[in-house]
Amino acid sequence: MKGYLFTGFRPEDEGKSKFDQLLEIFMQLLTYTNGDVAEALQWLNQLDREYELTNSEYGMGDFIDDLKDKGYIDENPGNGSIKITPKTEQGIRKRSLEEIFGKLKKTRQGNHQTFKPGQGDEINPETRPYRFGDMVEQIDFTESIRNAQINHGIDAFNLREEDLEIRETDFKAQTSTVLMIDISHSMILYGEDRITPAKKVAMALSELITTKYPKDTLDIVVFGNDAWPVEIKDLPYLQVGPYHTNTVAGLELAIDLLRRRRNPNKQIFMITDGKPTCLKLGKRYYKNSFGLDRKITTRCLNLAAQCKKLKIPITTFMIASDPYLQRFVNEFTETNQGKAYFASLDHLGAFIFKDFESGKRKTVY
Repeated sequence: MKGYLFTGFRPEDEGKSKFDQLLEIFMQLLTYTNGDVAEALQWLNQLDREYELTNSEYGMGDFIDDLKDKGYIDENPGNGSIKITPKTEQGIRKRSLEEIFGKLKKTRQGNHQTFKPGQGDEINPETRPYRFGDMVEQIDFTESIRNAQINHGIDAFNLREEDLEIRETDFKAQTSTVLMIDISHSMILYGEDRITPAKKVAMALSELITTKYPKDTLDIVVFGNDAWPVEIKDLPYLQVGPYHTNTVAGLELAIDLLRRRRNPNKQIFMITDGKPTCLKLGKRYYKNSFGLDRKITTRCLNLAAQCKKLKIPITTFMIASDPYLQRFVNEFTETNQGKAYFASLDHLGAFIFKDFESGKRKTVY
């Protein structure tokens, strides 16, 4: 009696080589292991034992050899240590960008902004009738000639003002952005990994800006007990530490970085999951993890007001649902006249990218 063997169909793997399939998983694991190649390969071997990712023709040893030959990993012949290459770092950023934009294309959520058109950089698919004052460069001649033929016939060509169609464009402004990422210990507490989604967003946003908006600037600031800038190439290796949350230090550094930028449009994105619990007073750290400390929150609110005077809006992405924290974030946002999102980890990337893209478009009359 003949039988049939049914296996799970994965359309995304159709046409991909075994190397490409394993590479995609390997890139994801590197994000979770903070760029540790050895740990990522150990996880990959474990997944291979459980799900048979390789076969008799292409084994895990072949995959490791291909990683070396194709320039994804580099082995130190002296001590045998393995590290990822700049090619892999960029690959992780590209995959993060594709992952977040893939979710954006599929989502049916709201929160979309509407934009008024103007003279600018990006062509709008819609047209409108000509109005006095419109520039010749805005005329869509294909649609205008089509209107003339419909309105006056094709025997004697006659193009009038009422036949003209204008193709709108949206102006895209240059922007300087600082992305603040909370790396305090609470970002991995309670069995929930919050730092990995934050890293993915940072990598995707950096890849978007460097490829699509090369005139923009992006600075990335991490904050725990202190705050310091990190380079884009360091993002895969980012991890939390035994830190409190010094939001004040992060904001002070972000303001200082933006003051040096010449772009007229400046903004701060802040990803955090908890309350500000730390303040540096001279060489001493003032800490309070047991509630909202007025001494700390007052400094935060003062910086929010300072950013408002400097015309630097702050958008806070709070990965927490505590009501008392939400009240503080609402007060902080109202002081700055910025925005706040109480986002889940699954939708963090979608929230940030929608907000960033909406800020790129300005109305021009």
